[in-house]
Amino acid sequence: MLKDIISELRNYPGITRKRDIYRVTEILRFVSDFGNTVTDFGEDAAAIAYGDRYLLLAAEGIWPRLIRDDPYAAGKASVMACVNDIYATGGRPLAMVNVLGATTAGDYQKVMEGIRKGCQKFKVPMVGGHLHPDAQEISLSVAILGEAKKLLTSSSARAGDDIILAVDLEGRGNACASVISWDANSGKSSEAVLARLEVLPSLAEDGICSTAKDVSNGGIVGTICLLLENSGKGGLINLDAVPRPEGFDPVDWLKAFLSYGFILCAQSNNTPVLLKRFSDREITAEIIGTVLEQTEVLLTSGDEKDVFIDFSKESITGITKAER
Repeated sequence: MLKDIISELRNYPGITRKRDIYRVTEILRFVSDFGNTVTDFGEDAAAIAYGDRYLLLAAEGIWPRLIRDDPYAAGKASVMACVNDIYATGGRPLAMVNVLGATTAGDYQKVMEGIRKGCQKFKVPMVGGHLHPDAQEISLSVAILGEAKKLLTSSSARAGDDIILAVDLEGRGNACASVISWDANSGKSSEAVLARLEVLPSLAEDGICSTAKDVSNGGIVGTICLLLENSGKGGLINLDAVPRPEGFDPVDWLKAFLSYGFILCAQSNNTPVLLKRFSDREITAEIIGTVLEQTEVLLTSGDEKDVFIDFSKESITGITKAER
């Protein structure tokens, strides 16, 4: 049974589509820092030193299948994904820009209505961008600027850290047919959504946690592996400990794009405070694993244990802390 789960997750496009990232980062790694870059490739947002704080930069390109099937949902998702990247890095968003390729006026009407809805929800302005009105197919990318006082990174996990999943289980599943997803934002006020996100920078600023990553299209297991790969570590993940909404297929849940889902790593003495910060905002947060010094990521379920990936033999993105 566990072998079947591992096989399905390893072949999930949310993970396999990341295998060529190293080809891009290898070309660009010598121009990623001219003196002020603090973090770059592999993070949810890059951090640039700016006075007594950091400017954060992130960008998201929307999955072609999603924007073809539901351009309105794609517009909303583009805002949400960028906003989550900034909060996952310990920051708060400032503004966004977008690049849209459209084949008809109807394309950009629906996409921009979705973007407008997302901006209203997260209270982040969309201040400019670029339109290709004669594109061969519809496409969308969004970039975001944020700022942080202290950082959360995905390259700072240490052996012995608890691996924690924080997720809002009050929502609905698979609102968009083309993507396995969990929508925990619809039906909530902007104030409620932002209060939940505010937990992330508060953890960084209070020194409770320094390691986090947003659960996006790689799913829960995929996101943990990206974090561990970037940190040059392995891990043990207990699938039975993963909190899940009632009625959601267990394997699909491990693949799902979560509108509010974050992986965090913390020292065990800080974990109780971290868990309480989330529970105080009505977010479910549970310890689901441990960071290991070894290069293997192991999954357990019931009495079974098996290797999901061994970073000494293969990679997901090819980006590791040691190479930067």
